[in-house]
Amino acid sequence: MNALPRCPKCNSEYTYKDGILFVCPECAHEWSNEVEEKLTDITLSIKDANGNTLQEGDTVIVIKDLKVKGSSLVVKVGTKVKNIRLVEGDHNIDCKIDGIGAMKLKSEFVKKA
Repeated sequence: MNALPRCPKCNSEYTYKDGILFVCPECAHEWSNEVEEKLTDITLSIKDANGNTLQEGDTVIVIKDLKVKGSSLVVKVGTKVKNIRLVEGDHNIDCKIDGIGAMKLKSEFVKKA
């Protein structure tokens, strides 16, 4: 059922993946799998609005006012977003924006800083 590896510290079967790390909820041990990291790097080729390839930890700048769904907040043009994480899906950037909090952004609305 669970295709993820067991925890090497406590042998728990309830591990989960958080970015490029595997995490054990029972003993809080975190570890990486080099083969898994290489596969993730190959499959996630995400480009910004200008066609530049984005990488984990990059800093990007928002190029359009973005309304935050479910609130009256707006992410303004020129907002700098540091230390992004790349994920699969329609909103392929996970980030934390000062004054707003954790968000998911589409790469087509940002440019590499």
